[in-house]
Amino acid sequence: MKNNNILITGGAGYIGSHIVEELIKKNKVFILDNLVTGFRKLINKKATFIKDDINSISSVKKIIKEKNINSIIHLAAYLNISEAEKNKKKYNQNNIVGTLNLIKACKNSNVRNIIFSSSCSIYGDVKGPVGEGKKPNPQGYYAFTKFKGEEIIKKYSKKYNYRYAILRYFNVAGASKTGKIGEIEKSHNHLFKNLAISSLKQKPIINIYGNNYNTKDGTCIRDYIHVVDLADIHIECLKRINLLKKSLILNCGYGKGNSVLQIVKKFQKIIKKKITINFKSARPGDIAQVYANTLRLKKVIKWKPKYNNLEIMLKSAIKWEKKLDS
Repeated sequence: MKNNNILITGGAGYIGSHIVEELIKKNKVFILDNLVTGFRKLINKKATFIKDDINSISSVKKIIKEKNINSIIHLAAYLNISEAEKNKKKYNQNNIVGTLNLIKACKNSNVRNIIFSSSCSIYGDVKGPVGEGKKPNPQGYYAFTKFKGEEIIKKYSKKYNYRYAILRYFNVAGASKTGKIGEIEKSHNHLFKNLAISSLKQKPIINIYGNNYNTKDGTCIRDYIHVVDLADIHIECLKRINLLKKSLILNCGYGKGNSVLQIVKKFQKIIKKKITINFKSARPGDIAQVYANTLRLKKVIKWKPKYNNLEIMLKSAIKWEKKLDS
């Protein structure tokens, strides 16, 4: 992609900032973020930052028109699975209504490409690798909001004349190789973030939620993908839908499941400290296992991961945490 005007909603967040870092090299990038879960520290100085909200159709419409936006990467969403169960109204407003507002703001505009940040959680509990053809079965409210977001993106594509790529993220981890950006927000309760924080302590304590799932060691199984590889997928998909003028739905993972306990043991080897593990109750909305079938991803965008290694992901997360703490 060259010389495009790209709007990234949620571009001051963890994943958004990594996508901006790659895209800014050849494009004009505009970041729209209300900074509720985004951070000024993560905003790329070469991008144009606009502090606003996707819930304001008039503001978004004005930005799209004035900045002559032709592509949108929509990441703005609340992400906390447990919170979503307790505060459905908040998640409905931001994740579902907010997505609808953004899409309606594209009416009669030059927007021709939209990439939507979805989630593997829309599949529900699955045994074995899950492909994009599997009928969605969202079991938690966060997953439901992502499923509804997908429906909105599809529904309006012909009406408003845009192509889309729906990217179903598996579990995102790690930090940028430049060391400038990484995950700051703690409230999402992400495993790699929690591990990185505990690495700085003399006596690390790790909470594992649920140890009687129907898996090999009783803990959840997930497919973890490095954030830089995920950012790369967005850029390749943008090129693809722009060139071929065809829409896509793709899984974004490595196609391998690792249990939470496996990750914690790997982490213990890296930091060379004794870890206290506390097993807590399973979180509402969590599923036992899900990992990606990535055949379509590799075939459609000819993609090869560069950081498909748990040690690399863990070490980059730890390095970033040390920098944050210094």
